[in-house]
Amino acid sequence: MSEQTKKENVVLHAKSLSKSYSIVDAPDLKVLNQVNITLHESSSLSIRGDSGCGKSTLLNLLARLEPADEGTIFWGEKRIAAASKPLAVEASWRAKHVGVVYQSYYLIPELNVLENVLMSVRLSGLSIAEYEPRAKELLDQMGVESKSKQIPSKLSGGERQRVAIARALVNRPKVILADEPTGNLDERTGAEIMKLLLNASAKEKTSLILVTHNPSFARATDETSILKDGKLIYE
Repeated sequence: MSEQTKKENVVLHAKSLSKSYSIVDAPDLKVLNQVNITLHESSSLSIRGDSGCGKSTLLNLLARLEPADEGTIFWGEKRIAAASKPLAVEASWRAKHVGVVYQSYYLIPELNVLENVLMSVRLSGLSIAEYEPRAKELLDQMGVESKSKQIPSKLSGGERQRVAIARALVNRPKVILADEPTGNLDERTGAEIMKLLLNASAKEKTSLILVTHNPSFARATDETSILKDGKLIYE
């Protein structure tokens, strides 16, 4: 692959991301120190590390849910100053380019399963009528299409995470950011969810950054890394 082709196939790039938090009567806590990430199309990267080391913070910066102290982020060809306050227009960009899967699902309790999946479509300004068949197809792929009219409180934890994965994929994003997606699930259900996530990402040709404590899940990605002392170390 030529250098030009490699550059064109980069779907997410982060350069020199740093983040500190102020602590009363103590020096600032630096959780990220000059972190660099390059993610190519249809690739996957896992990030492991001790609790509190900054893994979730890193994903929040990549999704532009909070500003960094310094650094640059590229969503495809969109260049973003990571230290700037997130702009309203970025919500639309994010909805089309980045899908996020959280440990705690974050489904809207008043909406049914299908409406939760279609909320990503609504936020991105895409056509609900055009994307509803895709939403139903993803729910079927996740094994929960029969639950489409149920509200989240009627679902098990594994079913809620299946819905959350469908929601993250529905807009055909270039990147999925998954933050401990099996953290609230038992071992068997977690393994099922991880298999679904990896298979769905491969089928959709969506790149994946996976934060996980589970070494076997981490080894299932194309690249593995550890976040330690604010640095991202590739294995």
